[in-house]
Amino acid sequence: MKTTVDLLKIGDKAVITHVDLDKIPLKLLEMGCLPNNDLEIVQIAPLGDPIYLNVNNGSHLAIRKETAHEIEVEIREK
Repeated sequence: MKTTVDLLKIGDKAVITHVDLDKIPLKLLEMGCLPNNDLEIVQIAPLGDPIYLNVNNGSHLAIRKETAHEIEVEIREK
C-alpha cells in the first residue's frame, strides 16, 4: 500500500518509492532518503511534528511533517 511518511505510525516499516527532489533538502538525500531504501518510524512528537526516522538501519533523522509529506513509501510491516 502506497502512502507518504507523514501518514505512518510509530513502528511502521516501509520502503521509499519516490521523493520530490525539488522539495526535499539535499542533506536528507545524502543521509539516505532515496528510493528503494528502507525506513522505520521510531518516534513522533506529541503534536505530530517532527517525525523521527531510522533510514537503512543506520541514519537517524528528525524531519518536519511537511517534508515527510513529500516522501512516498510502500508499507512493509506494521
